[in-house]
This record gives sequence, C-alpha cells and structure tokens, in this order.
Amino acid sequence: MSQETYRRIRDNPKFQALVSKRNSFSIVMGILVLIAYYGYIILIAFDKQLLAQKLSEGGVTSIGIPMGVGVIVLTIILTWIYVRRANSEFDAEADAIIKESQQ
Repeated sequence: MSQETYRRIRDNPKFQALVSKRNSFSIVMGILVLIAYYGYIILIAFDKQLLAQKLSEGGVTSIGIPMGVGVIVLTIILTWIYVRRANSEFDAEADAIIKESQQ
C-alpha cells in the first residue's frame, strides 16, 4: 500500500472508531484476566485456610485446586471470546476500511 493509502486509513473516522472500540475491549478483557490471577494470588497470600479446606471429609483435594483450575479455564474462555470477536467483527471492519481507502 502507498503512503497515501495509509494516511487515508489513519484519517478515516471509521478506523479511529475501530481502534477505540478494540482498545476498550482489550482493556476490559485484560482487567478481567488480571482480577482473576491477582485475586487468586491475593487469596493464597491472605486466606490460606480457605484454600486449604478439603472438598470432602477425608479427601485429599483442597478447594484451592479447583479454584486454580477455574482461573486457568476462565482465562482460556476470555481468550476465546477475544479471538472470536477479533476474527469476526474487528477483522471485517478493518477489511472494509482498507477497501474503502483503496478506492
């Protein structure tokens, strides 16, 4: 692409709206991941007794294990949500902006 095409893309209000929407969504998703991970670490640091409780009487698995797995599963789900939206909505909008700027 030429410099003129790049300039038209950067100056396009649709592109600026896309960047703003994508950045906002990324920040929200990032904050959710940070809350999950740091929340779990803070729980480990300040409430070890809660995480040490056994799931069942006489069992060996504590509550901390499924909670840790839950954090991992949550981040996988959040990643899937982001990738799905990026591959459908964001990519389609970007393609439309590029085509519009090349005309």
